[in-house]
Amino acid sequence: MIRISKMLGRALLSAATLSVLAASSTAHAQGTDTWQDVRKAGVLRCGIATSPPYTMKDPKTSAYSGVFPDLCRQFGEQVLKVKVEYVDTTWDNIVAGLQSQKWDISLSLNDTPERRKAISFSEPVVDYSVTFAYNKNNPKVPKTINSIADIDKPGTTVTVMSGTAQDKAISAVLKQATIMRLPGFDETRLALMSKRADLLADDNMTNLLLTGAHPDWAAVFKPNPLLAQQGIAFGIRKDTPAADVAVLNQFIEKQKQSGSVSRMVDASVKETVASTK
Repeated sequence: MIRISKMLGRALLSAATLSVLAASSTAHAQGTDTWQDVRKAGVLRCGIATSPPYTMKDPKTSAYSGVFPDLCRQFGEQVLKVKVEYVDTTWDNIVAGLQSQKWDISLSLNDTPERRKAISFSEPVVDYSVTFAYNKNNPKVPKTINSIADIDKPGTTVTVMSGTAQDKAISAVLKQATIMRLPGFDETRLALMSKRADLLADDNMTNLLLTGAHPDWAAVFKPNPLLAQQGIAFGIRKDTPAADVAVLNQFIEKQKQSGSVSRMVDASVKETVASTK
C-alpha cells in the first residue's frame, strides 16, 4: 500500500508539473508583445481601405491622407519609432487580413459586436452613425422624410459600399427597397449622381461632405434614433496584450485632448470637398 501511495504521489506530481508547464506555455503564447514584434520588424503595416474623409488615396501620387492614415503614421514614427507601410485592401477583407497577419493594424473600422467576435479595437477616434444622402430633385424620394419607412419602398434603390458597417446596418432595416452594393467610395457616389440609385447610405461625416460639395441638389436624411451609432477606431488582433492596447489608447487620447484629431478631421473634410469640385 505504501509503495502504491508513493507511485501515485509521483504520478500526481508529474501531472501537476506538466499542467504548470502547459499553462506557462499558453500564457507565453497569449502574451506575445505586438508592438515589440513591430519594432523588431522595423515597420508598422497599416491595412487600409478608402473611405473619405477618414482614409483617402491620391490617384495620381498614391499618397495616403485622412484622419486614420495620419494617426497611424504618427503612432508608428513617434511612438514605436519604426517606418510605416500602408497595405491596400477592401472593406470585405480588412478584418480577415488583420486576422491572418497580413498587416498589424486596420484603419478606420466601425467597432461592431460582429467584428468584436473576430478582432479587438482601440478606443474610438471619432463617432459614427448611418445617414442617407439623396437628390432633393428626385421625384422618387419624398420631399419630407420622417422615418426609414418613407424610403423603404419597392422601386427605391439604395446604394452602399459592400462589406462596410453601413452595409450591415441598412441590410437589417431595409426590407422592401433594393440595395445596390458597390466596391468603393467613387462607385457609390457615381451611382447616386447618375440616378442609378435614389439614395446613398454612408456614415454621417461622409454624407455631410457630399452635401457640402453639392449644396444645389444633395440633401441628407438622418434617422432618429440614430442608425448604427458607434465609434470608428483602429482594429487590432485578438491576441494583442492589454499593455499594448493601452499604449495605443493613450496615444489616441492624447491626440484627441490636444485638438489634433479635430484639426485632422477639418483638414480631411476640406481636402475631400476640394477634390469633388
